[in-house]
Amino acid sequence: MRFKAIIFDFDGVIADSEVIANVALAEFLSQNGSPTTLDQALDRYCGKRWSDCLPLIEEQCGRTFPEGTVERLVDEAVETLADQIKTIDGVAGFVETQAHRNRAIASSSARDWLDRCLERFRLDHHFGEHVYSAAGFARGKPYPDIYLHVAQQLSVAPEKALVIEDSPTGAAAGSAAGMTVVGLLAGGHIRDGHDEKLKAAGAHHIVSDYRELGSLLAAIEA
Repeated sequence: MRFKAIIFDFDGVIADSEVIANVALAEFLSQNGSPTTLDQALDRYCGKRWSDCLPLIEEQCGRTFPEGTVERLVDEAVETLADQIKTIDGVAGFVETQAHRNRAIASSSARDWLDRCLERFRLDHHFGEHVYSAAGFARGKPYPDIYLHVAQQLSVAPEKALVIEDSPTGAAAGSAAGMTVVGLLAGGHIRDGHDEKLKAAGAHHIVSDYRELGSLLAAIEA
């Protein structure tokens, strides 16, 4: 077995949440003097932590905001639609088939969001205590810190870990950690050319869905 662990990003890999989150962010930016489309928000902010997004938001709007204001307003907008967020098609079945490996989540989102969604999706038992947020790290993605931390917690060498990512920011982090990175194109936020962006960021493989990922994994380990 080549891979002893599979490490999942969350938004766009487990939860199909990127469109709702970035619509809310685009609306906030547009209301604060910087007209922004959904695609522009995705290109600039997808995969990053709030602490890394805020300087970019303030630069884009040409002003500073009171601490916590942007995060609170966008989070409130997302919460109104949170019940509409579904899992990425096929993820539950795929996670179930990988019970013989260590499984973990390494996300830029806050831990409480991860826990609430995993419980609602009834996927929390697959990951147990191995749910990690980069929110408290000195450096977030695209730096490899969170992935290296997860590997350490799982007692798995980086080269024995497979990372599933949907954003160039995340793909760069997994690649920098020395892990094999699969770029997943299954979320509602995926646009034409996203595969090339993932490859340029360091993704070693690209798949369109979890069925294709299962086939790829089987072929690699054959």
